[in-house]
Amino acid sequence: MSFQAYLDNIEAKTGLTPRQFMALAHERGLDEPSTKAGQIVEWLKDDYGLGRGHAMALVHVIKNGATISDKHVGTSGSHRDDSDTLWLDGVANRP
Repeated sequence: MSFQAYLDNIEAKTGLTPRQFMALAHERGLDEPSTKAGQIVEWLKDDYGLGRGHAMALVHVIKNGATISDKHVGTSGSHRDDSDTLWLDGVANRP
């Protein structure tokens, strides 16, 4: 599953876009550099029922923004992405 697909699935499950999760994390102070991934994963599990894989995708976005490694960009593997930039504003708003 691509990184973008993880984010799209999270939106389908929760009704929230990755950018909305970033704002919620900011309100809770969970976007601070000192925040451990486990704290964010626990919040996402408790409040939104997300599993570890999906939560870790959001951890990356909360901590690093929309840019991902280009390791899988343009490959044919199961973790391929079309771009090294993730779309954070929702499936319906994707250009």
